[in-house]
Amino acid sequence: MAKKGKKYLEAAKKVDSSTAYSVEEAVKLVKETSFVKFDASVQASFNLNVDPRHADQQIRGAMVLPNGTGKTQKVLVVTQGAKEQEAKDAGADYVGGKEILEEIKKGWFDFDVIIATPDMMGELGKLGRILGPKGLMPNPKTGTVTMNVANAVNEVKKGKVTYRVDKEGNINVLIGKVSFTEEQLAENFKALYDVILRARPAAVKGTYMKNVVVSSAMGPGIKILAD
Repeated sequence: MAKKGKKYLEAAKKVDSSTAYSVEEAVKLVKETSFVKFDASVQASFNLNVDPRHADQQIRGAMVLPNGTGKTQKVLVVTQGAKEQEAKDAGADYVGGKEILEEIKKGWFDFDVIIATPDMMGELGKLGRILGPKGLMPNPKTGTVTMNVANAVNEVKKGKVTYRVDKEGNINVLIGKVSFTEEQLAENFKALYDVILRARPAAVKGTYMKNVVVSSAMGPGIKILAD
């Protein structure tokens, strides 16, 4: 295990690792324990009592955070015909069809999110080996495969985040920046928490949220009291 630096250890002294804090206390501590010189990202991490090997326990989706993420996402829309203009008017950073997929094949990745119309998914599917491992493949469950291109672009630009449980039962989601107010971070966290709570599979017995933590980039984790 890597040795923790002096600044991390100083920050960690402010957090009682045996205590589960309220949301308000936790976001206050996140801001106080961020010691890096840049505006660090703030992440919420959930460890859930689910078995993702079962289809009914594969928690996945997307939502728009009330206060955005503080991160500007570059959006690529893969479409053709009239939808190209719709995407441009909505503020997409890049728009194209098969020709833009050729650029991706050559190694171009100057974007964060791909939105595609259903008619282009056959072509995009051919890039599954390239896009899949990077988490860039559009999916109807996250609203990135749609005919309503303008709405999809607007949601990403407003601060849409995707969440997906990994094979260990963890979900990690960006909920803002250290420069956000405590109220903004708390509001974003609560909105995400409610969505994940509502996604509880019927098959789960007993405790659903085993551990919930918020942290800033490189900062200590702060445990939150879960329902």
